[in-house]
Amino acid sequence: MSDTTSTPAAANPLLDFSDLPRFGEIQPAHVTPALDVLLAAAKAAVDRASAPDTPATWKDVVEAVELESEKLSRAWGVIGHLNAVADTPELRAAHAENLPRVTEFSASVGQNLALYEKYKAIAAGTEFAGLSAERKKILENSLRDFRLSGAELPEDRKPRFAQLQEEQAALSKAFSDHVLDSTNAYAYIVTQKRDLAGLPDDVIEAAHEAAQRDGKDGWKFTLHFPSYFPVLQYAEHRPMREAMYRAYVTRASELGATYGDGKTEWDNTANVVEHLKLREEEAKTLGYQNFAEVSLAPKMAESPAQVIAFLEDLAKRARPYAENDWMELRAFAATELGMPELQPWDIAYAAEKLRQKRYSFSENEVKQYFPQEAVLKGLFKVTETLFNVSIRRDEAAVWNPDVRFFRVENKDGTLVAQFYLDLYAREGKRGGAWMDDARSRHKRGEGGVQTPVAYLTCNFSAPVGGKPACFTHDEVITLFHEFGHGLHHMLTRIDELGVSGINGVEWDAVELPSQFMENFCWEWDVLTDMSAHVETGAPLPRELFDKMLAAKNFQSGLGTLRQIVFSMFDMVLHTSYDPANATQNVNDLARAINEKFHVIPQAPFSRWPNTFSHIFAGGYAAGYYSYKWAEVLSADAYAAFEEAAKAGNGSVLDATTGTRYRREILEVGGSRPAMDSFKAFRGREPDIDALLRHNGMSEQTLH
Repeated sequence: MSDTTSTPAAANPLLDFSDLPRFGEIQPAHVTPALDVLLAAAKAAVDRASAPDTPATWKDVVEAVELESEKLSRAWGVIGHLNAVADTPELRAAHAENLPRVTEFSASVGQNLALYEKYKAIAAGTEFAGLSAERKKILENSLRDFRLSGAELPEDRKPRFAQLQEEQAALSKAFSDHVLDSTNAYAYIVTQKRDLAGLPDDVIEAAHEAAQRDGKDGWKFTLHFPSYFPVLQYAEHRPMREAMYRAYVTRASELGATYGDGKTEWDNTANVVEHLKLREEEAKTLGYQNFAEVSLAPKMAESPAQVIAFLEDLAKRARPYAENDWMELRAFAATELGMPELQPWDIAYAAEKLRQKRYSFSENEVKQYFPQEAVLKGLFKVTETLFNVSIRRDEAAVWNPDVRFFRVENKDGTLVAQFYLDLYAREGKRGGAWMDDARSRHKRGEGGVQTPVAYLTCNFSAPVGGKPACFTHDEVITLFHEFGHGLHHMLTRIDELGVSGINGVEWDAVELPSQFMENFCWEWDVLTDMSAHVETGAPLPRELFDKMLAAKNFQSGLGTLRQIVFSMFDMVLHTSYDPANATQNVNDLARAINEKFHVIPQAPFSRWPNTFSHIFAGGYAAGYYSYKWAEVLSADAYAAFEEAAKAGNGSVLDATTGTRYRREILEVGGSRPAMDSFKAFRGREPDIDALLRHNGMSEQTLH
């Protein structure tokens, strides 16, 4: 690798903003010199904008800072993306080396009192009345963000506040690295074929190929979800389920070495406590009672108490269904499976057996009808029908040969947006599924409009044995979910960067478009266009679909309570939990909350908070509740399509309603409050009834 200081800026692909990222050329050696240039330019822009003789105008202040900050953000976004999907020791080191510099710059901008005063002067000046609604919203958001970034703090307290941001950024990166490392390190090797009983053929094939890549005989199973979860769900060999379960729930903890292949330095326990201490100090410094209040300041929810009341109400409604689910599962396991006591590693296995008995199908049977190309064709057809666009393949440099690139066009062929699609799990790629922006839409002076580009990332099973990749129905739902985020980013019509696409959208409303798209995965006329048996090409049989539909809310009560445990744990951690004087540690608190709100006991050795990346490395701190909060919005929004189907031709793919949804929800991005957008689409405030109905919990009738 070349010396980082010798990479000339002119030849540095991270400094090329003329088009798409040059992924085939970017090396870790490019990172530091690129950031040297970009940070210097961004700092100079901030200095000019905040200088006493600079007029307090939109062009001289907001636009000038935005121009250079956007370049920095795009380059750092590429580096962060590669760190997440193509991790190497060299790239990780380059990212870690520069993270404090980027964080320090961001903190310095947020604390710049002179710049804050310029923004306030614009908001109070004569120019303000003539600004567009979008620009007024950006100013409003910016003034709030300055306050939350410590701009109003006394000068002698700002260095410590900036240090808090740097330390939290470093902790988040370390947390994520530890989860990835502890996930990658573990392998369960099967040498006896009899121990594979019950597992789907493609899972066995993938495990065999993984072993061969390592030069081993037999079958290699890992803690990456496409390998791990089928073991929990299907493997008849109970010791295998137990070993992998124990390894999975103790990743990045002090028990990682006991049950997995974890190392002491990967234990996130101290990381979590330090995170919480820093967040509490940040909140107190800003004059808030706790970090949850800081987190909610830019969100729809008005207070931690309102969120907790919402979660408690939902838990109360779901609990009778969850109790019934759990009672049925235990009775079935005892009488049908010879398991009088269900252990944690038995639950997914028993649930799958009960599902198969009750509804006469398995998830693996359904999976054969969802090969990748059929699913993508169906997803694109839904999008094209509802939102009057076309999607087709495009060409771009990528970070892995499996990554594909697409373009979204208006019907007249003009470019709307583009997106990368990275579907498969692999070494060096963090788990989960997400959408991120490669660049956002905005107007570039006289240079026209910059079209948005998205990253859509999943962790599904790759093709094995020469057959196409097939997705479980849950994975199909995940793909639709992430594509919903992508549509929010890509179909925006807002040209102002700060409120374009998902920018500026309240965090507890940002899941509305993603969860909205999930609903189409349960529609017959949608699934018939996106299913083709991997061997015969036959579409999904109606009989099998009816069974899937009957099973749709199978154990939905348990699923709802599981989400409430995560959400409530997150809120308690950031409201009433004192990390400095805790009478119980974080994992004990998780167990106590589980005991209060769930009906399934938590394993005493479980350390799931140590891998709760959403709140310790993913921006959801005191915000995990937003999944359920936004689900109320998304279910009610989808009900508009159900109503149109009843009133019209019987299909939820109603283009008229889709056009209205695109106009009032997707196109406006963060340019107005999310509640205003929802009411503009629905004509009223959201109602929880659709959520309860979609989850089979609308009536107190239990079977």
